[in-house]
Amino acid sequence: MSENKHPMTITEKIFAHHAKKDYVKANDLIEANVDITLANDITGPIAIEVFEKIGMESVFDKSRVVLVPDHFVPNKDIKSAIQAKILRDFTKKQNLLHKFDVGTMGIEHALLPEKGIVTAGDLIIGADSHTCTYGALGAFSTGVGSTDLGCTMASGSTWFKVPPSIKVVFNGKLKPYVTAKDLILHLIGDIGVDGALYKALEFSGDTIENMDMDGRFTICNMAIEAGAKNGIIAADNITKEYLKNRPNKEYYREPRFFYSDENAEYEKIIEYDASKIEPVVSYPHLPENTKTITDAIKDNIKINQVVIGSCTNGRLEDIKATAEIFKNRKVHPDVRVIVFPATQEIILKSIELGYYQTIIEAGAAISTPTCGPCLGGHCGILAPNEVCISTTNRNFVGRMGHTDSKIYLASPYTAAASAILGRIGSVEEL
Repeated sequence: MSENKHPMTITEKIFAHHAKKDYVKANDLIEANVDITLANDITGPIAIEVFEKIGMESVFDKSRVVLVPDHFVPNKDIKSAIQAKILRDFTKKQNLLHKFDVGTMGIEHALLPEKGIVTAGDLIIGADSHTCTYGALGAFSTGVGSTDLGCTMASGSTWFKVPPSIKVVFNGKLKPYVTAKDLILHLIGDIGVDGALYKALEFSGDTIENMDMDGRFTICNMAIEAGAKNGIIAADNITKEYLKNRPNKEYYREPRFFYSDENAEYEKIIEYDASKIEPVVSYPHLPENTKTITDAIKDNIKINQVVIGSCTNGRLEDIKATAEIFKNRKVHPDVRVIVFPATQEIILKSIELGYYQTIIEAGAAISTPTCGPCLGGHCGILAPNEVCISTTNRNFVGRMGHTDSKIYLASPYTAAASAILGRIGSVEEL
């Protein structure tokens, strides 16, 4: 196939490979085989019910169906305990290869890359909107409904409309304390929560090339907050080095590396000088309501709670940034801080590197891995009129508790600095 005859983006190439076609183009309707299907303790029970209604005795592949109880685990009440038990029982009945529970699980979108369950070139669907996280590996990954997932658990394939692609180019060296979270919030603030509706957001540029994997996961994780079908970053040496060290010996697929053709068609190309971007704060009640930290400081916003963690910012670099700011400092007496590391491995490394001691000595609490308050689940629910600055991904009305509470989104650096100051502020103010 000539590159000039049928140029494709990385997203189109992954679809063509999984649909067994020479090429596909934007808006094509295709049936494609999937590499991984994923669900959690909220969406999984519905998918399992659909699967059982179909009348299938076994899933299409015991190594490719992954159930991770992470939203209400450890269970907060009887209902959540029942939800988790449904996953546990199905995993045992189907003898699924990947078994996760309290003590071994983590937040799903950090856990699957860490365990080597997802890899470059994969096509992944998950009954969770932030499944788009795995695009950081050079994979196509997207969220689907529980019904679609239940059917795909049986068949191993499903239908897609190939999304048009938008290329987002970040070039330039980041200022101190500006992170991947600030870049993605800056983009969402620019184009809006529907600015990439059912599009593939393809991230590139030398800022991305110099970014570690933790930052790339953060950027792709929040592609959905701009309405995107997926976020994706082409694999490079940093990706390949990360994939080399995955621990899953039982289950391994060779990564497949796809790259956009030079003359691939994009709906648009958006370019930013990343060296000019400041830390960003997203105001209630939409991620697109962004202000620079300079403007946010002027608003003098007192806070009650700080949440650092989630599938967006619960990785080792995020815990490290928090510890860096908390070193030899104390959390403001009017503020409570809860840190949510995303996996058990991150916990162990944080202990080994001394991050936990620093965070605890500063006056913060540390949780076992869980989605917890991110979805208004548990471990940090907000009361009426309380204000939280959070490193999570959404700040909708009532997202973390009472409908009269307010959530501001920011990076771990900004959230940690705010915890010390007692109001939304910057590291430079400390």
